[in-house]
Amino acid sequence: MGFPDRIERVVEIAQPPDAVWAAITTAEGLAAWFGHEATIDLRPGGTARMSWNDGPTVEMRVERVEEPTVFGFTWPVFGMPEDDPRRTYVEFTLEPVGSGTRLTVAETGFAQLPEDTHRKAYDAHSEGWTSELGELVDHVHGT
Repeated sequence: MGFPDRIERVVEIAQPPDAVWAAITTAEGLAAWFGHEATIDLRPGGTARMSWNDGPTVEMRVERVEEPTVFGFTWPVFGMPEDDPRRTYVEFTLEPVGSGTRLTVAETGFAQLPEDTHRKAYDAHSEGWTSELGELVDHVHGT
């Protein structure tokens, strides 16, 4: 049996898509909920960097930008050596729902990992998205 390859989370946010888009695609927005410092060159092939006060700095590559509905990037896999070339792909999809937004976040690419690393990375990212999306919702709602 193969390893799970996909993590998907869906949240309903009581703010319009443009507010959610700004939170996930600008340095200011990302630094407010996802990391402590962020930079981003918002274009396919552009680079982004996220750092945490109590953790690593992560280099990301912007892969997809379809404003205001789809934003995707690749980034390193938690627990893998820094020079490992494997990455997972994260995609945010925004859908207007009434006066709010349905945000779907999907991360794929875990099946490429060796057995001894897969569970640790998959679990860390799975738990991380639950926590981070809670912070995103709080940020967008101004709480």
